[in-house]
Amino acid sequence: MNKADCILENIRARRSIRRYLDRPVPRELIEKILDAARWAPSAHNRQPWRFAVIERAETKRALAAAMGRRLRQDLERDGVAPSVIENDTARSYERITHAPVVIVVCVTLRDMDVYADTRRKKAEYLMATQSVAMATQNLLLAAYALGLGGCWMCAPLFAPDIVRDVLNLDADWEPQALITLGFPAEEKTRERVALDLRVKFLDADKRG
Repeated sequence: MNKADCILENIRARRSIRRYLDRPVPRELIEKILDAARWAPSAHNRQPWRFAVIERAETKRALAAAMGRRLRQDLERDGVAPSVIENDTARSYERITHAPVVIVVCVTLRDMDVYADTRRKKAEYLMATQSVAMATQNLLLAAYALGLGGCWMCAPLFAPDIVRDVLNLDADWEPQALITLGFPAEEKTRERVALDLRVKFLDADKRG
């Protein structure tokens, strides 16, 4: 298989894996995955991503419990049924604590351009978060290529202060996602909608 076919196959075959074998992930694999993440394109080449790697069980438990409390509070305010709240908080706790490795993906504006007006401030922030998202995709693809499973969890967006405080992260590190990693204990298949339902070739009618 040539390089192009290999890359395309990895993109098509990668799936979100939530169940992992009880097997540690070697540090060298984690470092390879993070190295792949840092080669993503970024706005102004400022590389505004930051990664906090969690391997210790007690740290995962502390983070999962704190995030679960915030989730419970939000759902109670929404008037969600107690049984649903219990299921949602338990599922979130299990996903975080049962993963051999958890990577907290953060964005920082420390090195981004600074503007006085709201319009450009917003654009700069979006550029930074888009850069971090591209790095996260690199991370997930690298994990798959190295035989690992991974899952992207956006829960930190609902509790960035909680995540930052529990992990004692720098004040400018804004949590964006959790990536759980491990050797897969499940297989997944998933379809995508047809390409023509998501794409419009604007100049198609002008081609000869």
